[in-house]
Amino acid sequence: MDELVEQAREVQEQAHVPYSEYPVGAALRTTDGTVFVGCNIENANYSNSLHAEEVAIAEAIKGGHREFNRLAVSSARRDGVTPCGMCRQTLAEFCDESLEVVCDEGDDEVTAYTLGELLPNTITEEMLE
Repeated sequence: MDELVEQAREVQEQAHVPYSEYPVGAALRTTDGTVFVGCNIENANYSNSLHAEEVAIAEAIKGGHREFNRLAVSSARRDGVTPCGMCRQTLAEFCDESLEVVCDEGDDEVTAYTLGELLPNTITEEMLE
């Protein structure tokens, strides 16, 4: 089993998902090998819910990390869930298009993408100038 996928699976147990009953875990690895994990945290006001990927990247940024090379995402359904558009844009703020995104398909199966494949033509800081 891929170690990063395993960490994404394990953190799902901490998810707070009383509305969707769809736990998601994410494990984000920095270029120095440090791993930060996150799980989804739902709120009755859905717009205030936190996604697993954004929780993981927030922990990493809080810890002073700004360089990442791999992200694993897993849902309890093992359905190959990918980061949503909002999370893709958040990742693009801190990661380049070569970030490897590994999505858990169950058993030992994963589908791998780059962030650039998942979010082509991303909104960048340069576009806002």
